[in-house]
Amino acid sequence: MDHPSDFESFKNEIKAALQNNDQALAAAKIQQYLDQENKIPLNIAITGETGSGKSSFVNAFRGMENGDEGAAPTGCVETTLEVTPYPHPNFPNVTLWDLPGIGSTSFPADEYLEHVGFEKFDFFIIISDTRFRENDVKLAREIQRMKKKFYFVRSKIDHNIRDAERSQRKNFNLERTLAQIRENCIQGLQKQGVESPQVFLVSNFELHLYDFHQLEETLERDLPAHKRNALLFAMPNVSLEIINKKKKAFQAQIKYIALGSAAVAAVPLPGLSVVVDVALLVDAVTQYVVGFGLDSWSVQRLADTTHVPLKDLTDIIVSPLALTKNNP
Repeated sequence: MDHPSDFESFKNEIKAALQNNDQALAAAKIQQYLDQENKIPLNIAITGETGSGKSSFVNAFRGMENGDEGAAPTGCVETTLEVTPYPHPNFPNVTLWDLPGIGSTSFPADEYLEHVGFEKFDFFIIISDTRFRENDVKLAREIQRMKKKFYFVRSKIDHNIRDAERSQRKNFNLERTLAQIRENCIQGLQKQGVESPQVFLVSNFELHLYDFHQLEETLERDLPAHKRNALLFAMPNVSLEIINKKKKAFQAQIKYIALGSAAVAAVPLPGLSVVVDVALLVDAVTQYVVGFGLDSWSVQRLADTTHVPLKDLTDIIVSPLALTKNNP
């Protein structure tokens, strides 16, 4: 079930069951609704030229580092020779597909999309670490012809910033440098016939900087409403805006959890409501722990990347269900 009309049907069935005082059916439908909402598939295609940083982007998006177990292999040469799925470690309904660079295949753009199975992807992210080349533009046009969404991501921005700082020294200005990189990419795409291109500047090693948040907002806005939470929950917690959006999304589910609890409480079976309430509570809180990155693996990764001692982070976490093991 991954279509918005299916969810409307679920809601109507829940409403009808409650109106008919069939609490057992209502509770079952509510649980089914919550389970299905958390299983909506989202398939993201990552493509670009050889060495552009595709695999590193796949890993960063999934909250992993290059070299972690289960991470996409990276390197200076083309490491992706076949279409390779990488499910999100915490939200397996979200899959990033590392595609071979179009420049590393013998397929023209239209046959390339057929080769990688374009129909299963919700959208494409085209990555380049320099300027976007002819193959990128041909691929974008073909994706558009297939009526799919695509987005240009300019990677390795941290390298460019470091180089600019060294060469310009006292004259270095971060905002001016970023604007120049973005404008150069846009102008290059326009010269190749791409109308009004959007280019997002991203560092795979510092997602909280530059344009990753704008990319997230754009993807969320362009997705069908019933798939937005799948994207949001899988997003790394790299900004306060993303965390607050997750908070609102989880809050929207609470009414269904409460409704399910109330429906079960009305079923005349001794002890049933207690069992269901505990199960609902544990399931919901576990989702919150994972969604906000409070499981043990995520907290350890946060300590490593921020250089804050692990104990300092764990001391401020009060939920007894946090810090559970959640290995990717």
